[in-house]
Amino acid sequence: MGKTRDSKVPAVLLLADGKRFEGHSAGALGITTGEIAFNTGMYGYQEIFTDPSYHRQILVMATAHIGNYGVHEEEVESKKVQIAGLVTKNYSSIASRAGASGTLQDFLERDAVVGICDLDTRALVRHIRQSGAMNAIICSDGTDESELMRRLEAVPSMEGLELSSEVTTAAEYDAVPAVGTVSNSRVALLDLGVKRSIVQCLTDRGCTVRVFPMHTSAEEMLAWSPDGIMLSNGPGDPGAMLETVETVKALVDSDKPIFGICLGHQVLALSQGLRTVKMFNGHRGVNHPVKNLLTGKAEITSQNHGFVVDRDSLQAAPDVEVTHIHLNDDTVAGIALKGRPVFSVQYHPEASAGPHDSRYLFDQFVENMERVVVLD
Repeated sequence: MGKTRDSKVPAVLLLADGKRFEGHSAGALGITTGEIAFNTGMYGYQEIFTDPSYHRQILVMATAHIGNYGVHEEEVESKKVQIAGLVTKNYSSIASRAGASGTLQDFLERDAVVGICDLDTRALVRHIRQSGAMNAIICSDGTDESELMRRLEAVPSMEGLELSSEVTTAAEYDAVPAVGTVSNSRVALLDLGVKRSIVQCLTDRGCTVRVFPMHTSAEEMLAWSPDGIMLSNGPGDPGAMLETVETVKALVDSDKPIFGICLGHQVLALSQGLRTVKMFNGHRGVNHPVKNLLTGKAEITSQNHGFVVDRDSLQAAPDVEVTHIHLNDDTVAGIALKGRPVFSVQYHPEASAGPHDSRYLFDQFVENMERVVVLD
């Protein structure tokens, strides 16, 4: 069993700019480092913590209470907790939920995830908003702070890091629709750090999905004779994924329908000559407003990204059109290739956790595949 909050083990959070916060241990005891980021979502912490896109990030939860409903064995997006560390205000090590399969404390200890609680997360989030993304370190084992700062200085910047290779599947595998569901389309999914609910959204629509490791060549994926290609979400800097960008370029040239999500959206853009840039803070939460420029409708979306497609680079890509924009800062939230069944979005239409406003995009992808099959 995990320790209770009565233990009150002291912990400290140090930021790369010298800012310091004191609190108490949450999760495993020890030291962890990573880029600090904050999520504004009010629910779905288990899905958020198991999202591979958060690999090597220390996550600040802006909501005041974390852990209160424990964990459920079905509410995961990958096989383990992916965040490098957790920062929260109020932390509960007891699960007040009849259907819980365990406590968040046990869940974090199982995967050796170090966290800190009982600090002013509102002040911390305000500081990050003003100062921008940076590296941080959490310590709950009493290590001297001069040693902690030495370790922190050695942590590489997220900019320039290729991280998908650390979270992609080791071997290809298949996911099939439920028994009794007619399988209509075959989707080859390039796993850059895929969330389980993305695969689930495809199988729910009758797709048979083969998930391929990120280093799989376009030729190997196309040899399976898929009807369409899915480019998944994932962590790290898309600009450091030169091999993947070339693979995606070859997949686009195959004329198969393609759907990219988050990191998949970014590598698709790079394959067409666009650029990506690191954001000052990034977008992370389940309440981000996006406008579909093709329909004029707005949707509330789930987002988790620290890089974005550079709008200025679109001037050199006349075959690429912007289909969606983020209404808070007018950043590019979706693109499509003119006259081709290829599109992508910066946000998460599978939305786990989050609203389901954007799940129509999976239907659009399936329709594109069925349309091509009919034409063939």
